[in-house]
Amino acid sequence: MNFYPREEVRPRMHSDGYRIGILVPFQGPAGIFGPSCVAVAEQAKGELNQANGIDGRAVELVYIDGGRQPDVIAKDIAQFVATNRIDALTGWHISSIRKRLVPLLNNRIPYVYTSLSEGERQSPGLFLTGENPEQQIFPALKWLREHLGHRKWYVVGANYIWPVRSLQKTVMAAGDLGLEIVGNTFVEMGAGEDPLVAQAVTESGCDAVLMLLVGQDAVDFNRVFAEAGLHDSITRYSPLMDENILLASGVEATKNLYSSASYFRTLTSPEAVDFLGRYVNVHGATAPPLNNMAQSCYQGIYTLSALAKLSGSINIRDFNRVINDVEFWSPRGLVSFRNNQAVQPVTIAQADGLDFNVLNTLQPLLKQQP
Repeated sequence: MNFYPREEVRPRMHSDGYRIGILVPFQGPAGIFGPSCVAVAEQAKGELNQANGIDGRAVELVYIDGGRQPDVIAKDIAQFVATNRIDALTGWHISSIRKRLVPLLNNRIPYVYTSLSEGERQSPGLFLTGENPEQQIFPALKWLREHLGHRKWYVVGANYIWPVRSLQKTVMAAGDLGLEIVGNTFVEMGAGEDPLVAQAVTESGCDAVLMLLVGQDAVDFNRVFAEAGLHDSITRYSPLMDENILLASGVEATKNLYSSASYFRTLTSPEAVDFLGRYVNVHGATAPPLNNMAQSCYQGIYTLSALAKLSGSINIRDFNRVINDVEFWSPRGLVSFRNNQAVQPVTIAQADGLDFNVLNTLQPLLKQQP
């Protein structure tokens, strides 16, 4: 199945639109990603509506601020669903929001969760298009051990389910990966600049730091880390690092910093180069930086399109029936699904100034942990 709309005679659109809730952050630590997410979502809408929309319906986007408290967001989403204001939900937002929304939505509308996650048991109506630790964190830690010799890791994370559960899974996998977790510190969202965290890293005797921080918290930690002089001797690796964070951190604060993801804007595959070119053509050279978080929103919208094409409908029962048969090429490479979870290439990259130098494609460890 082709990810992109083909040039063809545009059929007449259905009189009803297909209204997609786009849940992305516009405030808080993750608000740094919001403008990029909106730009890419608008691009996806424009491309689809130049063809046949989704199931012959013009795509309409309803933006919802995912930077608020989960209970506030859940109340809004419940109202949107009850009043039929959205037909589907997608977007990049943190896992604590997803955990609140899954039982609320209860298989009533399709929910395409595009962020990386700690993993989730299969739930009808929930489709995970982001990376999980088995695809992203574990192979990256293995690569860093093999290429840089790093075995002793300290974990710095935000105090919510994705970092906490990801650490638990990493501890369970540490023996197989040949690693040791020598300590951890979790901070509340908005407290990434705490100098005591850098001090704890220093005292741990670690080789490297696994950063499980979000947005502005990662920026603040990078700056404190560099101010303490740790960037010369201790490697940082983050599965949630983008070009916005590099820019806000500054060149000096991103030395010896690595990330892994399914998308970097410096990928050189034909699909990735074409995507970047179309993004610049639509939004101009001064558009918000392309990054993995934004591209995930594009991917979420196109996953809904792929589900509609394969099932021949927009019925959630049909989406559930065909999800594990969906396969398409995207800027990330070939994407397929297993138990409602996307399986896709993940690459490791090193920060190089204000961009990423992609180093290698990682081999996923697909055995899911409990």
